[in-house]
Amino acid sequence: MNESIPSSLCPDEKERERLPPILNHPPSGYDRGAKQHFPSFSSFMSTMSQKRGAASQSFSTQILLPAARHVRELPPICLGVRQKHRISINTLPPEMKAPFPSDPIIPLRTKTTKEFQEDVERATASGDWTTVHDFYLTTFDSFLELNAAFKREANTPFDTIEDSGINIKFVNAVYDALLYTPADIQKSVLKGIINSLLREWKGPRTKDDLRAYFVLVQNPQYNSVTTYVIYAHLLRQIASLTEADHHFLVHWFIKLSQRRFRQLVERLLHFISTRLLPARPEELPPMTKCSWWIPSATKVLALLNASNSIAAPPIIPFADLYNLTLDHIDIMEDYQTWQSHGSSRFSFCQFPFILSIVTKKNIIQRDSEQQMISMARQSLVDKVSRRQRVDMSLLFLNINVRRQQLLSDSLNELTRKRADLKKKLKVTFVGEAGLDMGGLTKEWFLLLIRQIFHTDYGMFTYFKNSHCHWFSSWKCDNYSEFRLVGVLMGLAVYNSITLDIRFPPCCYKKLLTPPVVPCDQNAPVGMATLTLDDLRQVMPDLAHGLEELLRYEGNVEEDFCATFQVFQEELGVVKSYNLRPGGDKIAVTNQNRREYVQLYVDFLLNKSIYKQFAAFYYGFHSVCASNALMLLRPEEVEILVCGNPELDISALQKVTQYEGYSKNDPTVRCFWDVVLGFPPELQKRLLHFSTGSDRVPVGGMADLNFKIAKIEVPSDWLPVSHTCFNQLCLPPYKSKKELKLKLTIAISNAEGFGLE
Repeated sequence: MNESIPSSLCPDEKERERLPPILNHPPSGYDRGAKQHFPSFSSFMSTMSQKRGAASQSFSTQILLPAARHVRELPPICLGVRQKHRISINTLPPEMKAPFPSDPIIPLRTKTTKEFQEDVERATASGDWTTVHDFYLTTFDSFLELNAAFKREANTPFDTIEDSGINIKFVNAVYDALLYTPADIQKSVLKGIINSLLREWKGPRTKDDLRAYFVLVQNPQYNSVTTYVIYAHLLRQIASLTEADHHFLVHWFIKLSQRRFRQLVERLLHFISTRLLPARPEELPPMTKCSWWIPSATKVLALLNASNSIAAPPIIPFADLYNLTLDHIDIMEDYQTWQSHGSSRFSFCQFPFILSIVTKKNIIQRDSEQQMISMARQSLVDKVSRRQRVDMSLLFLNINVRRQQLLSDSLNELTRKRADLKKKLKVTFVGEAGLDMGGLTKEWFLLLIRQIFHTDYGMFTYFKNSHCHWFSSWKCDNYSEFRLVGVLMGLAVYNSITLDIRFPPCCYKKLLTPPVVPCDQNAPVGMATLTLDDLRQVMPDLAHGLEELLRYEGNVEEDFCATFQVFQEELGVVKSYNLRPGGDKIAVTNQNRREYVQLYVDFLLNKSIYKQFAAFYYGFHSVCASNALMLLRPEEVEILVCGNPELDISALQKVTQYEGYSKNDPTVRCFWDVVLGFPPELQKRLLHFSTGSDRVPVGGMADLNFKIAKIEVPSDWLPVSHTCFNQLCLPPYKSKKELKLKLTIAISNAEGFGLE
């Protein structure tokens, strides 16, 4: 099938003759009306000779345009060209002083939403669709007619990003009715769109052109594969617009309702998925003839992502822009293309918003595996080159710790083996029997994190109102323990371990600022641009107080008596800090209070904890240094580190595997009855007891590979678990009451690994 406009939809020559004339606009600032004629060439030359002297004395700085608001902006012109052609309008003969024409005058169309809906109702009742057909035939035949129908005031410029000038309610009514009209009407709309898209364009687009694209891209007919060729051409034209034009479209998309916005996103995602993995390949042109389809659609989807990102709050969740089809292709080839060619060749990694967290996790894991293999291979090569005996332990990052000195031993081990951080992690608890197949590593993380984040330790402050930890601002000579926390987070991502860490979202913004460690060691890191909304996630009470200050209608200086100075308690001592030089002598007033609030937020979340966070930042990136981090949003880093805290036990029940039991066994039925009735805290304890973590991994419950196994022991025994295999071993208890008692005791008192 050729990648061309369907012949059945192309108007024949007679139809083209009946269409409104297509105006090819010359560059802005030139006469686009009928040519002016002079009585004779000699009279024109005579007139010009008379004016030549005046022209040399009176150059105007610009051409005077009587209707400036309708004139398109000129592209940049070099200074020499401007000087050469600059002529005062006063030097022209009277015959040439006609006004410069503006853009084509849009014909007046006065049909309202109500009138259109009444036309549709009458047509539905009578079966006579003539009036409705004429409306659709005229409206979609050109960009000019689209503006005539949908622009609120036909010849008003509406040249701001805040207002597209389009009657959105009318557009919605027209499109809502379109799919329920007779087939010939729907076909005429597609023919009209083809006419518009085939038009030869010259010069920059006008705002009316952008309005036409804004209307056309919302057409619901593109849900059908049969219209994909037309849709693809529309997307290519939108994708090829200038950055300035895209800026307008991004802000106009924000004005759409959530439902309409979501429809645009879903339509584009389905278009990309269908072109990528078509159910019926014969319905589409060969990929060789339409390789530009997916890049064009992805670029337009990027405009919607930009709209969603700058909207406050976002119009739809960022995860709704994921294309889950990409989870099922080998994305590493795309990743390598991005690594090698950057933006010079299309790759989905250029547009990471479209990649799901599962896909990004796969990229990071594959990338980390390659780095692990590279590090292990280098260690082996070094041993062999020195003719030393090869020890297979060289392939791993081996951590040996004592439970009683867990923190100090871990810090020493990670510091001493800094060169091995990219190897596969294996943990040994000194004096305990147990081969680490994943379970000991999980327990090491959990115990270490629990100790580090304990309030008595002082490294982090826990805020009850926001249920999160934040960095303590106390000053010290050595911030190595903050670096250790960063290393732990990096190792968790690198080794696919989820951690129970409760940092606010702004922590992950800072962790990706910048996403790649700068070459200049003196360059600041972690200094993200944060707002009052970010502070609210950490210290909601303080944020509320600052909001009250901003809204206060009285005299701030007299009533608050505040200066650009803040006070902090550090280890029992209150210290003062100036938010700007001489801040203790600068009063906070109605005029400067916004500056005060911004400086206060920046001080609390950036400057006061800079050294602590910088150590944490470098620790994390010492393990996870990879371009793959540039693909991640802050929210996604949090999910990779911590997993999903939302637990769905019903989902776990559906994917659980059994050994020695079946899902209909009485003991298993009693187990799920008990567990589904547990409060959330006990459900999390069960998950922790069985898997070593109370969080759900990125891939969901299915990724846990959770198993319940039968053990033939006396019924007075407690359940046991193998965390390295995510396996719960359950004795065949005789009653639900007994099972509940034994299970509750086991999951409430579980810690340690060993054999008696």
